[in-house]
Amino acid sequence: MKSKVIMIRFPLAAVSFLCLIPLQLMSVDSLFANNAVTGKTRIYIGTYNSPTSSGIYRSELDLATGELLEPELAVVAVNPSFLAIHPNNDFLYAVSEAGAGGVVAYAVDHTSGNLTLLNQQPSGGPGACHLIVDRTGTHVLVANYGGGNVSVLPIESDGKLGQRSGFVQHRAIIGRNNKKKSPLAHSVNLDTTGRFAFVCDAGVDKVFIYRYDETKGTLTPNAPPAGIVAPDAAPRHFAWHPNGNYAYVINESELSVTVFNYNANTGALTARQTISTVPEGVNREGYSTAEVVVHPAGKFVYGSNRGHDTIAGFKVDSANGRLTAIGHFAGGTMKVPRNFNIDPTGTFALVEGRDSDNIVVFRIDTDSGKFQPTGHSISVGQPVCIKFFIP
Repeated sequence: MKSKVIMIRFPLAAVSFLCLIPLQLMSVDSLFANNAVTGKTRIYIGTYNSPTSSGIYRSELDLATGELLEPELAVVAVNPSFLAIHPNNDFLYAVSEAGAGGVVAYAVDHTSGNLTLLNQQPSGGPGACHLIVDRTGTHVLVANYGGGNVSVLPIESDGKLGQRSGFVQHRAIIGRNNKKKSPLAHSVNLDTTGRFAFVCDAGVDKVFIYRYDETKGTLTPNAPPAGIVAPDAAPRHFAWHPNGNYAYVINESELSVTVFNYNANTGALTARQTISTVPEGVNREGYSTAEVVVHPAGKFVYGSNRGHDTIAGFKVDSANGRLTAIGHFAGGTMKVPRNFNIDPTGTFALVEGRDSDNIVVFRIDTDSGKFQPTGHSISVGQPVCIKFFIP
C-alpha cells in the first residue's frame, strides 16, 4: 500500500525560503529546530532524459527519519531539468532543455502528485536552464543559457502560460587577451519585494540587475546595472540569506562563492568576500561548481562541487554575512552533484548525483552545519533539480 502525503503546516519563513523569497526572521533557531516537524512531504525531481529517466518524478521525504520513497514518474517530459512551483501549489512549471528551448506548464494533482500537461511556450532562446515564479504567481521568469537572455511569461488564471511579456538580451564582451566572451544566462532570481531581478551570466561574469514590474511582467535595466565577480569566474546560481541583506553567488569556473551585500532601495549588489569551495592545493582541472543553498536558519551556506563531488559547507557570520569554511560533505556517495536542496525545516539535505543516478539524504547538525549520513538514498536517472511541495 502506498503512503499518502500528510498535510504539514510549516512556518511562514520556511515556505518563503522554499519559494526562494527571503524573509526577515525574528528567531530562526526556534523555527527550524531538528525534529520540529513530523510526517512526510512530497518532492519533485527534474531530470535529463536517459535510459533510466523519462520526465519529472515524485517522491516523499520522511521528516523524522530522512527516508525517501522510491520515485515514481509524475509526467513524461523532454529534459525537464529545472522546476518551479506556483505559490498556490496548483501548478508546476519546468524548462524543456532541448532544441530552441521552452517552458512547460503542468497542473498538480494534490492527491496523487501526478502532473497533467497544460501548455508550453517558447522560452525566448536555446538552452532554457532555470526558472522561477514571481511572488504574486502572475509570471514565470526563465533564463536561457545558450541564448544569453531572460524572458518573462504571464501565467493565466487556469495556470497556462501566455505569450512573452518581457525580454532582455545580454551582449558579448571582450575579455582578457582580447577574447570574445558570449553571454550565458544561467539563473534568474527576485528579491523579497519583487522589485528587482538578478540574472547570473556565466559568460560575461556579471550578475545583472533589472527592475521588475510584476504587474506588466517586464524587465528594465537598473542603475547600478550589475554586481561584479572576478574575470572568468562564471557566476552560475544565486541564493538569498533569510534576512534579505546578503546574497551568495556560486562561481562555476573559479570554484568559489561570492558574498554580496544588498541594498534593497537601489538593488545594488556589493561584493564583500569570495571564498573557495574546494580545499587549498586541490587540482581544479575539470572541476566546476553548480548549486548554492542557504540553510533556512541562515547560519550556513552550502555549494556543490562537480568533479570533486562534494558539498562545501560554510558558517555565516551573522554580523556581516561573511563565510568561514566548515568542511566538505557527501564525498563518495554520488557523482556530479548538479543540484541539491534542504528541506524547509532545515533538517535534511538531499544531494543529487547526476552521473550516479541517485539522491542521497543527509541529516544536518544545526549546531555545526555538518552533514551526517542517514543511510537513505534512492535511484533516479540523471537528476538535475529537487523542489519541495508544501500543501
